[in-house]
Amino acid sequence: MPHIIRNAETDSAIARCFSVLHQLRPHLEADSFVPRVRRQMERGYRMAFVEVSGEVVAVAGYRVADNLAWGRFLYVDDLVTDSGHRSRGYGGHLLERLADIARTAGCEQLHLDSGLQRVDAHRFYEAHHMENTGYHFRLDLTAP
Repeated sequence: MPHIIRNAETDSAIARCFSVLHQLRPHLEADSFVPRVRRQMERGYRMAFVEVSGEVVAVAGYRVADNLAWGRFLYVDDLVTDSGHRSRGYGGHLLERLADIARTAGCEQLHLDSGLQRVDAHRFYEAHHMENTGYHFRLDLTAP
């Protein structure tokens, strides 16, 4: 089915992405979603989405950054396809668009983290020529 990939730049476009992104980030709440995304956008976060027949079917949140480990890179914070639209190529098209954005921005690499439990996502990333290069560790600073 024909699709369009757009950037979510207006509050209404950002809000339209909530129901899909909520499937990946269930802790998010609809009433605070747009302000939260806007705060992140002040620090370089961007959101792109795939639209089919006026419906948002896939969403990606990303940022371009530089560090000593990777040089200039595009980091994918969020990448999710609506559960009712998976295995139709929308996530792949969105990932290709992110790679194009990265190349245009002069990035050397594209990175993302994925939870250990997301085995289907790992197969998707590997099918799109991404390699698993390590673990991500965290320290919960709110724990006693």
